[in-house]
Amino acid sequence: MSENVWVVGGGVIGSLFAAHLSRVADVTLLCRRDEHAAAVAENGILVSGRADFVGRPHASTDPAGLAEAGLAIVATKANDVEAAAARLEGRLGDGSVMTVQNGLGAEEVVRSHGPWPQLSAVTFMSGTKVADDHVEYVLDTPTWLAPYEDAPFDIAERTAALIVESGLKAEAMPDLEPARWSKLIFNATVNSVAALTGLPHAYHFAELDQPTDLGHLVRGLMDEGKQIAGAAGISLREDPWEMNVLATQRGSRHYPSMLEDVEARRPTEVDFITGALVREADRRGVEAPLMTAVYRLVKGREASYL
Repeated sequence: MSENVWVVGGGVIGSLFAAHLSRVADVTLLCRRDEHAAAVAENGILVSGRADFVGRPHASTDPAGLAEAGLAIVATKANDVEAAAARLEGRLGDGSVMTVQNGLGAEEVVRSHGPWPQLSAVTFMSGTKVADDHVEYVLDTPTWLAPYEDAPFDIAERTAALIVESGLKAEAMPDLEPARWSKLIFNATVNSVAALTGLPHAYHFAELDQPTDLGHLVRGLMDEGKQIAGAAGISLREDPWEMNVLATQRGSRHYPSMLEDVEARRPTEVDFITGALVREADRRGVEAPLMTAVYRLVKGREASYL
């Protein structure tokens, strides 16, 4: 694998990948805004929290003229994958593409723009974007990745090794679906509940002692998600409820992206996350009243400001 890497999208995940990978590879962060690219070019990316260093990726708003990459990591939000893939079209040469979005469907969108070898990934690392040139690293949890369609497994192994060499956690696996669905159910629940309550992901999400405790709703949503996965023939890699409890026990107050979106009055990824589970439940004939309710409520929350 070429050590020339493009990271498309400079949010929390893209910034963490770009900063860390710049320590072991020649990395270019592809931003949407000129001022973002200028800040990174001048100052690098300060990573604080779980790590403490300044990464030094290049930064640009246009891939035209850049040396072809051996790897492009599409780290945008799910809503922006179409635009990101279009920017790569005809520019990547023989490189491979790794999608790392919440929800379902990113790989199909990228595939429509090029024949590159593709990797599917989900990540559990998280953080807070303090500024264009500063990201706080909150959860130092792994990225799981696997070949998409007929991509060789050794590309996934080499990509995981590069990510680990950079100081992040990663694991290559032959089949991503068990891991992807564990993350999907976890994400559909935690993001939606946070968006509706205004609460960061903390101890409230696992409390069960009182009848009014939020953990009852969270567990009920995750149980519905597990029923949908079972109907789809998916054996989950991790139990979403146990993932939730473990995350709340770490003591951090993680702000899920959907909560950040509603507070900033932006469109959320709910259609790709919670909506994906609701559509799958309908397709499989599974009753999912809680998941359907929170999906409609988040859409209503969006409608209140969009």
